[in-house]
Amino acid sequence: MTKKAFLVLEDGSIYPGESFGYEGEAYGEIVFNTSMTGYQEILTDPSYTGQIVVPTYPLLGNYGITSSDIESSQIQVSGFVVRQYCEEPSHTEVTGTINEYLTSQEIVGISEIDTRAVTRKIRSKGVMMGVITVNISPEQALQQLKNKPSYDEQNFVQKVTTNERYQWTESGLGYDHIADNLRILVSDYGLKYNILRILKGKGCDVEVFPSSATSNDLLAQNPDGILLSPGPGDPELLDHLVTTTEDILGKVPVMGICLGNQILAKSLGAKTYKLKFGHRGANHPVKDTASGRIYITAQNHGYSIDPESLPSDVTVTHISMNDYTVEGIRHRSLPALSIQYHSEASPGPKDNEYIFDDFIEMVKETK
Repeated sequence: MTKKAFLVLEDGSIYPGESFGYEGEAYGEIVFNTSMTGYQEILTDPSYTGQIVVPTYPLLGNYGITSSDIESSQIQVSGFVVRQYCEEPSHTEVTGTINEYLTSQEIVGISEIDTRAVTRKIRSKGVMMGVITVNISPEQALQQLKNKPSYDEQNFVQKVTTNERYQWTESGLGYDHIADNLRILVSDYGLKYNILRILKGKGCDVEVFPSSATSNDLLAQNPDGILLSPGPGDPELLDHLVTTTEDILGKVPVMGICLGNQILAKSLGAKTYKLKFGHRGANHPVKDTASGRIYITAQNHGYSIDPESLPSDVTVTHISMNDYTVEGIRHRSLPALSIQYHSEASPGPKDNEYIFDDFIEMVKETK
């Protein structure tokens, strides 16, 4: 028998529903994602740390949980808000249901919510803090929410980064080995495994370092290239990562993805700002400013680069066709490029994996 649950937003809005997953309370920033599939990858994406995710697609869990669809070592979202979830999934590799998956890792979920109404609220009012509550009243939950730190005040990167460096040994995805064993270091700000799978599949020797690694730590490894990974939170809180990136620029080729894009931009002198409700989904159109070609991209970010603050020696390589925000940059003389969207997909289209090839070619040319 299901228990009553409530989604409560910081503006006092209350949405009644039914509990699924772990029965407790979950606090976080409320964000929505428009992807139609890929819920397991979303759940395990470290970029969602500190956030309660609201998928707009109405039915979640219909193909269950599989071991091949995880993007980190655990579920990373604070809570999960769905219209409906499937209790009898169908998939040849299914290992369990989404309800069992959330319960096993003590992640609070709520179902029977009008997720489109919640999405409209966020689009009109902007992202805000919220709470899923099962065991206490909505009024009590709202009072507790007021005493919680806001999302923008917390350094989530230090919570999700690896504690120790490690070599990525999992076999690649069957790409042509174009990298010739190039040594690529990945700074872990909250990376997804598919970044490592793609690099490995293209023939790279891949090693992951914690975000606390200094420029000396990284350069002492004599890398051929360094990738700055995606991750959660406000880049304005991450000056130590900016300083590290400033120190390695010009000494080794650098590529940034999502948060890594913002860190690279800040290291070049640019500023960042928070978007009203962010970009989260698998169907965002992005224009390559050089070729004019439009790519459909996977995205998950709540912050963006201020284009007016970019120095003259940095060019904007990609822009969003939804709101014309910056989606990619490249330095005119230094070997450094980055993108705001997720070239590794998971979930989403694979159209943008060519960015890894661009990075590898840049590394080869520099070497």
